Amino acid sequence: MAEFAYEPEPEVRLAPGESAQEISGRSPWAIAGRRLVRNRLALGALGLFLLIVVVSFLAPVYAHRIAHTDPFVSNISGTTVVDGKTVDVVQQGTGGLGLGETPIGPTWRSNYFLGADNQGRDVAARVLYGGRASLLIGIGSALICCIAALGLALLAGFFRGWLDSGLSRVMDLIWAFPVYLLAISLATVLLTTPGGLKIGFVTVDPGSLWLPTLIIALVFIPYVFRPVRGQVLSVREKEYVEASVSQGASSLRLMFAEILPNVISTVIVMLPLMIATTVLTEAALSFLSIGVQAPKASWGTVIEDGQGLLYTRPWVAIAPGIMIVLTVLSLNVLGDGVRDALDPRAKVKVREERV
Repeated sequence: MAEFAYEPEPEVRLAPGESAQEISGRSPWAIAGRRLVRNRLALGALGLFLLIVVVSFLAPVYAHRIAHTDPFVSNISGTTVVDGKTVDVVQQGTGGLGLGETPIGPTWRSNYFLGADNQGRDVAARVLYGGRASLLIGIGSALICCIAALGLALLAGFFRGWLDSGLSRVMDLIWAFPVYLLAISLATVLLTTPGGLKIGFVTVDPGSLWLPTLIIALVFIPYVFRPVRGQVLSVREKEYVEASVSQGASSLRLMFAEILPNVISTVIVMLPLMIATTVLTEAALSFLSIGVQAPKASWGTVIEDGQGLLYTRPWVAIAPGIMIVLTVLSLNVLGDGVRDALDPRAKVKVREERV
């Protein structure tokens, strides 16, 4: 009678609460999906991130259907109704000129839920609109960065030689600059270029969200390129790749059928972490007024608007700060969960014994 004995290899560790029998015979992606579903902390982080995304992209609904305000139009002389009383959005000063001094604070109601900024604009609506811009730039730049880095790493690691040396030196050159200094320099040059950025027949306007997206993607390519290139170099020497070469497989087949499936997990693990990093970078650039340009808003620009109101209306700066913290925290926890689920060392060996 034959029976199967399941035991992990000596260097392999199983996920907490997981047995070798449970994952035997499953594909690597099925095992990873099962592990991720069982990781409640990672699922909670994913749920929080998706909630932030959904709420941010519902900004127009909140602004026009609930708050009944335009968060991009100055409303210094406007009024609103709180508890049945009409109050000024920006409270007038006591001096002879009657200049506005302090915007209305949080009402915790549909209108001006988090108060107004120094231009009389609804802070809650601007935070939601800012989240939409920040997430679009963060997710877009991370995707562009990872896809570009993956393609370049495949070329460099597979063909090696002068191509590998050239691409590696270019990446070293980009890496030599501090990230924020390089991004600030590129943004300053491109924002002041007449007519915006021109790529062939495509022109990117200085006020477009594509400009900070492309800049942030460019400066972070080396951070994904280097580990993926190392994986490609390692996988290229595996026996199954050599077997495909001996069978006459083309270079394209080797790259996309043999090597790519075995290195894509590294990019998937890095993607949530890169989104968190690019969201932070976008907020920093926008805070310095070289990221998202007016009249658009992002979390960084809202924080910059609230810088002068920290002592009187701190929620103007605190609210987008909280959103950034929650977004980055959820993405980092999710990234850790994806890493644990895709751990390539977590393999099992099925050994058949005859009794």
